Amino acid sequence: MKNPIGPYPGRQLFTGLTKDGHPCLAYLITGRSPESRQRKALQVANKVAIGPLTAVQYDPLRHYTALMHDDATGIAAITNGIQTEAIFETYRLIHNVNTPPKKDYLQTIMEGAAAEPDSLHTPRIGGIVTSYEGRPVSFISIKRHDRPAIAHEVVLERGLLTGVATYNGAMETPGPFDPSPGFPNLELKATSAKDIAGFVFEVSAATNNGQDIRVCALGAVLSGKNWEIAILNAH
Repeated sequence: MKNPIGPYPGRQLFTGLTKDGHPCLAYLITGRSPESRQRKALQVANKVAIGPLTAVQYDPLRHYTALMHDDATGIAAITNGIQTEAIFETYRLIHNVNTPPKKDYLQTIMEGAAAEPDSLHTPRIGGIVTSYEGRPVSFISIKRHDRPAIAHEVVLERGLLTGVATYNGAMETPGPFDPSPGFPNLELKATSAKDIAGFVFEVSAATNNGQDIRVCALGAVLSGKNWEIAILNAH
């Protein structure tokens, strides 16, 4: 099985259910340049941060909080940048006041975050896993520079991940991912966070100029209200 986007998805996230019915998510970073590959994921308390391998100047486009989760509510937000905390806190507030979660909140935040100000106009992507009246709910979203943000409610099925990526998969000429034909799915047999991270990492094997483009992957599984987190770094 290969990554459904293609050899170069850039950054990519998935949400869904494990084979045994637990809410889960995955996150992948790939990079063509040496600078992009000189990163790692690190778990600190209820966050997973993406940071440099060595002491270098902070770069908000490469160094950011990718994941925030809350065991008290079972909520987790996953993104490729500055929008993580805003999404997490919005849906945690909504949960705590028993307001039905809607994709509109995610869409509004993503529109405000805008695309990244780099040469490729890299899209912002985001996802949220929450619940309402005892059932899991998940939304994913993308904001391109040339289109309004779009948010999508994930149809949660056992053993299925639904995702969104920053790029369209083309290694030499990456363009922004186009959600118009639909969001890609991955069949999932893994049930643990470690196996999910390994699965996403494995199906995304690709090289550019002889270099492995994979930077890191993470998996997360909600069992009860406790998030199990696993990280796989290339370095």
